[in-house]
Amino acid sequence: MTAAPVDAPETGAGAKPDGRRAPLVLRNRAFGAVWLGQVLTQAAVRMFQVGVSWWIVAYAVHDARGLASGLFMAACTLPAVALAPVVAGAVARFAHRSVLRTSAALAGGAAAALAVWAYGGGLPLATVYAAGLALATCQAFFDPCLTTSVPELVDDADIETATGFELSTQSLAGLGGALLGALTVDRAGVAGLAAGCAAAYLAAALLVASARFRTATADGTAVADATDATDATGSTTDTARAAAGPQRRTLRRILGELPYVRRILVCFTAANLFTTAVFVVIPLYTRSVLQGGGGTVALLEASLGTGALVGAFTGTRVPGRPTVAGAYCLGLMALALAVPGLIADRPAVAGSLFVAGWCAGAVSVRFVALFQRLVPTADKPGFFAVMQAVLGASLPVASLVFGTAGDFLSPQTLCLVQGIGLVPAACALALLGSPAVDAGRPAEPVGGAR
Repeated sequence: MTAAPVDAPETGAGAKPDGRRAPLVLRNRAFGAVWLGQVLTQAAVRMFQVGVSWWIVAYAVHDARGLASGLFMAACTLPAVALAPVVAGAVARFAHRSVLRTSAALAGGAAAALAVWAYGGGLPLATVYAAGLALATCQAFFDPCLTTSVPELVDDADIETATGFELSTQSLAGLGGALLGALTVDRAGVAGLAAGCAAAYLAAALLVASARFRTATADGTAVADATDATDATGSTTDTARAAAGPQRRTLRRILGELPYVRRILVCFTAANLFTTAVFVVIPLYTRSVLQGGGGTVALLEASLGTGALVGAFTGTRVPGRPTVAGAYCLGLMALALAVPGLIADRPAVAGSLFVAGWCAGAVSVRFVALFQRLVPTADKPGFFAVMQAVLGASLPVASLVFGTAGDFLSPQTLCLVQGIGLVPAACALALLGSPAVDAGRPAEPVGGAR
């Protein structure tokens, strides 16, 4: 027997006259509100990163543009890695709605402060770097907390669908950020960019505050409308979170008991050294090779984001075991990222980035859905913080290495390096084999499912 979804009527909820069910975000209002909040937060941080990267390359820095933009992207990716233990502890200890709402509100405040400073004029480059670090820190709490919260918002049968929606937010954010980031800087400067981000973050905080969460207790039953009251020490006091359950394990032990999952994460961490460099390469490629402006940056970033969005919703249809499908996708992505190094044509580059984005989205939805079902509920806060940290560990390195190299090598050469660098990661993933966890084992009851 499965508990009814939170906020959904128990009779005919979301059912259409022909028997088809409405999309999850429409029939489950709580998940829909939180999902929309994630779209807004990730769109805001992506818009800020794209906009500031273009501002640095086109307006703020005249020498060593690659190094300057690489340093900025490194600052934007460092919190997810450095704060992984803190994030895991906060997500496990505090009510998830509180973590989501607070991180979005603080990010909105930081963006609003930057907007006021920028409108006053004389904005130092270091201040923009600090703002990027602050927004990334808030997002480092928001993202793994939302991933952990999925079973509190949907039934077990909807977890994979919810994962697809959740992963699609990064694609939607990449698309929205790409379309608005560079164009906003061209027309309204950093002040307008920061003001738009502040509005998005504050709207997300309101959406999360309006949602009702539930929590699975130790006996597997669902507790609806989980509160986020805190006691005098600041820890959560809702009955579900206080229920006796398995003791939380250290981050090292979680990965130690999931060796096959650990090897998958290592493969993708190596791949990220080359895939994530695209965010540094795109502004440099636009200015040096295509001789374009903010509109061209928007086109290329939008192509990447649209591809990832399509991949997030179609990834479950890719045949084969996750490791085999992932290896093929990484191989295709290697070819797609190398195309701009060989063909300096705007439509061709946009098309290749669409394919690369599709591969990234398809791979993500397959593996995160697998992890949702394989990782025990008690370990999920720590695991998803570790996952974010392990995968994100390559981002600061990639930003600095490719950014610095961009001052000495042509952007076309960097594109070829990206494609070649993905080949070993694809081969390693294909050679992992097919142990029991790859075939999948029965998911443990979540949200009342038995």
